[in-house]
Amino acid sequence: MYLFNAFIFGCVLICVSVAKPSTTKKRDYQAQDIDVQPYANKLMRMKSPEELKAEETKEYWKDVALNAIAERLGHHMNFNTAKNVILFLGDGMSIPTIAATRVYLGGEEKSLSFEQFPYTGLSKTYCVDHQTADSACSATAYLGGVKANLGTIGVTAAVKQKNCSAMNMKENQVDSIARLFQLKGKRTGVVTTTRVTHATPAGIYAHTSERDWESDTDVMNFNGDITQCEDIAHQLIFGSTGRNLNVILGGGRKNFLPREVQDEDGNSGDRSDGVNLIEEWKRYRESQGQLYEYVWNRERLFNVKENTEYLLGLFQPDHLNYNLERDPQTQPSLEEMTEAALRVLDKPGSSGYFLLVEGGRIDTAHHLSWARKALDETAEFSKAVQKALSLTNQQDTLIVVTSDHAHTMSYAGYAARGSDVFGYAGTASDEDPYTILNYANGPGYKPFMATGQRYVPSLEEMNNLEFQWPSTVPKKKETHGADDVAIFANGPWSHLFSGVMEENVIPYLIGLASCVSPYIKCEDLHPKLP
Repeated sequence: MYLFNAFIFGCVLICVSVAKPSTTKKRDYQAQDIDVQPYANKLMRMKSPEELKAEETKEYWKDVALNAIAERLGHHMNFNTAKNVILFLGDGMSIPTIAATRVYLGGEEKSLSFEQFPYTGLSKTYCVDHQTADSACSATAYLGGVKANLGTIGVTAAVKQKNCSAMNMKENQVDSIARLFQLKGKRTGVVTTTRVTHATPAGIYAHTSERDWESDTDVMNFNGDITQCEDIAHQLIFGSTGRNLNVILGGGRKNFLPREVQDEDGNSGDRSDGVNLIEEWKRYRESQGQLYEYVWNRERLFNVKENTEYLLGLFQPDHLNYNLERDPQTQPSLEEMTEAALRVLDKPGSSGYFLLVEGGRIDTAHHLSWARKALDETAEFSKAVQKALSLTNQQDTLIVVTSDHAHTMSYAGYAARGSDVFGYAGTASDEDPYTILNYANGPGYKPFMATGQRYVPSLEEMNNLEFQWPSTVPKKKETHGADDVAIFANGPWSHLFSGVMEENVIPYLIGLASCVSPYIKCEDLHPKLP
């Protein structure tokens, strides 16, 4: 500790050379962890001498612990009916991703907004046929309450991938929690930073044996029969759940437009059937006498009329741009889309709503080993949760934050406290430094150099936004992880979201809390409450 304090007080920001030192002392690599000194690193946060001195005392940590206890003793179980439910889904937001994002935001002791929630649990994410989940089978679990096969959405495990006849059988189709809200006369919506036809949002409204059938052209490219295999975009506009969504915000505009049609930004559509699904959406709203708006940029989103009942916003032809690369003048942030959605859903006199908000580009960044982008997307996700907290009342609104699956990014080593998380963790047994963040597999793999040395990225490389962090095994795309993921809950019945549970339990708990479950009758439950 004293060595570390001297290091801090010196205010020396050390950039470690990746070259081998000219003279090296033989080290004992059987040393225990207690013998490892903090690795001198580039610091991102300097603590004051007073703060450092305080942390050396028993009293400081005693106060930390007692304050945590007092906070927990202040938690009271909320048995109110959840009039509103917001489910935040950080796609691929593993526990190491959360921990590393704390440092990205300012320090190891920082917390993301949802880490302040009073109740937490763990979710087991496997598919019926795979040890490690994808975003399709997992969406079926946490939205539909049923574990399914990899690559399938809104259907049971009786449906194998690309089996159209099985996916069209009613007994194999799974309704989402959003559909249960609709059947109770409540408003529903979905917000995402991916295409609105991507696996997570599709879990709200689609029944398909292939997650990649986002447009009819995709079905044709997979040699599917478009008359039997209804594409996901078509299901969003014409399906019983999709057409009743009050809010749809995200990307994927190309899947709703014919190839011969250009969107507002001059991009061509992707559909082969010649159907303009955006115009079909508008026509249906007009036929029902509903007040609606279609928007395609940030300015129009900000000017949506107060009396709008149905809102469709498609802000890019594909996924939305990463936050670090988006034009803030034209593309809204996840936080801004969340606020806009709540304005439409939370109308005076409303009987309540269900909203799914996905931070989807955490996952896509991890797949390319872009750790810097992944952590920034997680920080943006945290902002959206905070915005929802500020706009709702925890007495009648249940907010659940979770992930669908993990990723293989690790956060490890012996970097000094306050180190830049995008730096070195320590020195390996080959006497060269290694990075704090690494992936078990992915495109960041580098073979040994001709000299026999392991490749070590420079600080300059690691400062690059699209630097692909080192991985152990080469793959074009990094895989998901099979780890459990965290669940955070606040509001009515949030105390039930604790312990370790199967992922498919989540929508059943939401159904109980909101009294929309056909299996748990509120009138039977409430008289038994303390």
